[in-house]
Amino acid sequence: MARVTVTGQDMYTLVERLYPLCRSITGDGVRATLDIVGEYLPLQVHEVPTGTQVLDWTVPQEWNIRDAYIADTTGNRVVDLAASSLHVLGYSVPVSRTMPLSDLRKHLHTLPEHPGWVPYRTSYYKPDWGFCLSQETLDAMPDGDYEVRVDSTLADGHLTYAEHVVPGQVPDEVIVSCHVCHPSLANDNLAGIAVATFLARALAERTPYYTYRFLFAPGTIGAITWLARNKERVERVKHGLVLACAGDRGHLTYKQSRRGDAEIDLVMGHVLAASERPHHVTGFTPYGYDERQFCSPGFDLGVGSLTRTPYAGYPEYHTSADDLDFVSPEAMADTLAVCREAFAVLDRNRRYLNLSPYGEPQLGRRGLYDALGGHSDTKQAQMAMLWVLSLSDGEHSLLDVAERSGLPFDTVAGAADALHGAGLIKA
Repeated sequence: MARVTVTGQDMYTLVERLYPLCRSITGDGVRATLDIVGEYLPLQVHEVPTGTQVLDWTVPQEWNIRDAYIADTTGNRVVDLAASSLHVLGYSVPVSRTMPLSDLRKHLHTLPEHPGWVPYRTSYYKPDWGFCLSQETLDAMPDGDYEVRVDSTLADGHLTYAEHVVPGQVPDEVIVSCHVCHPSLANDNLAGIAVATFLARALAERTPYYTYRFLFAPGTIGAITWLARNKERVERVKHGLVLACAGDRGHLTYKQSRRGDAEIDLVMGHVLAASERPHHVTGFTPYGYDERQFCSPGFDLGVGSLTRTPYAGYPEYHTSADDLDFVSPEAMADTLAVCREAFAVLDRNRRYLNLSPYGEPQLGRRGLYDALGGHSDTKQAQMAMLWVLSLSDGEHSLLDVAERSGLPFDTVAGAADALHGAGLIKA
């Protein structure tokens, strides 16, 4: 893949393209989303039939929708799916009838505390129908009859998800996951899709140490389906990151894996602290995004989650206010930069063994001091060599060295490269 310069605007443009599509956990909206992502990355698309047993779950029927509206007696569409994919309750069963507002109200969802916003609501596993609208719209609807139509199908079909693999030097894998089931919500999770897409493109510009597997799947049921179909691959997954809420203007937040001390937890904590970005690191909770599936006790993978403002942590979450104005190119660029910095550390983090552990080896006669001469950071590089030699006991990683010494990871890794080249340490 040709080297590309990624800008925040590139990611924002992808979000703009994906925003109008009506997505759910199955259906043509997911396929259309993956078709667009497929213009940026080669994808392997999987179709899993309805009724397939996946762990304790079953792949549901496929939902597709062509039209949905509430119209008054003059034919004016008061609520219209064409205006926003949030206007219909996700997975609504078909309906076509005329009914008084008094009966219709129990099928209407609003946010009285934010009267101008439209909520996002679903009913995936319980047959139902409904509409989401602003409280202002509902308040303006006079009593009387309304034509109600949901032109949808709920039938046997498939659950669709896609993978993109960036080959590495070793078969051990890093999973990067984002969900593709939400409709017109720019931050949750179109920004995550955009960051994941351009992160994959950036990693492909070099040959990383690990193999990186990007998973574009509907939330919860998609991750569960992937895990059920890849039990033999799970042992290869050494690290992982779930991306969501990646484009708002809040501070970055890293949620640790269930283990709390997995290597990805240590790497993300180090990178965020070293960058001096305002950030938060939080412990694991069994609620949130698909990190809870990857971290479930039977799998117990080292998978954390990176967001900016966490899920449900901002008023606009799961509402029409999570729109294109709520995300910014600069925020997505910052999220992408942190991911790249973290994976650069992850790829270079090793444990070494000092091959000359009795006393300090003579670095000068091996040309190591000379190789550093004239650099403004020579003293720092020399100290990094001494620290690497001191902690290369097979138990400490380079990240441990950086944390204990207070030296930049890049300096420590560079010192390790020099010492390895001189035959003083081995991986």
